[in-house]
Amino acid sequence: MAVSASQPPRSHRPGRNQAERTLHPISSNPDNAVFELLPPGSFATLDNHPSDLPPFQVIHCRGGRCLVRQQAWGKHVQWEVEHQRLHSA
Repeated sequence: MAVSASQPPRSHRPGRNQAERTLHPISSNPDNAVFELLPPGSFATLDNHPSDLPPFQVIHCRGGRCLVRQQAWGKHVQWEVEHQRLHSA
C-alpha cells in the first residue's frame, strides 16, 4: 500500500482508535503492585529493619520472592523474603 505525501500514515490519523492513544493509570490494587528493582548484589532492608542489623545482600528475585543473605552468614546461608517487604538500602 502506497502512502501519498498529502495523506499521513494510518496510525497518525486523528480520531483513529482513541483507546490506543490514551494512557490509563495502573489501579492501586495490591495485586498490580510495582516492585522496586533489586538487582543481584545490591543491598536491601526490610520494612521493619532493626537499626543495628546491616542491610541484606540480594542474591536474586523471582516470582515476587527474593533470596537474601547477610555477609556474616557465609555464602551458603540464605533467606527467602517477599519482594514487597524489601527496600533498596
